[in-house]
Amino acid sequence: MSEAGQKEIESQVKGNTLRVYWYVLKAGHKRPVGIREVQRELGLSSPSVAAHHLEKLRELKLLEKLASGEYLLVNEVKVGVLGNFVSLVGLMLPRHLFYSTLFTTMLVAYALLYPMDLSYHNLVALVFGSLASLFSWVETVRVWRNKPF
Repeated sequence: MSEAGQKEIESQVKGNTLRVYWYVLKAGHKRPVGIREVQRELGLSSPSVAAHHLEKLRELKLLEKLASGEYLLVNEVKVGVLGNFVSLVGLMLPRHLFYSTLFTTMLVAYALLYPMDLSYHNLVALVFGSLASLFSWVETVRVWRNKPF
């Protein structure tokens, strides 16, 4: 996608349109979503509001309208806060979750596998491992709290 196209999408996908796009992303490429489903799940005021946002996403070539009237995801773009998430088995997870899990696992493994004495080497490893784990978890929680729903 061109940079101009990306900027156009970023300028259009915000607010309720972003919430609708997030919902469609969670549904994935295989499951189409209907207007009433989106309206009910997101608590939008009427089906016409949901239809407006779905049509907006279709015009941006992110969705395709099926003959049944349902919409199917055809393109994924990372706009706004969505850039901080990855899709894994239909779940949208913070990108930093993987780093947090890795650092915490490495810290626990180090503590279990190496004898804990008060040597300089162990103290430095524990301090750096603890700080990396702490900062990664703080960032993971911060991103999760900023999710658009």
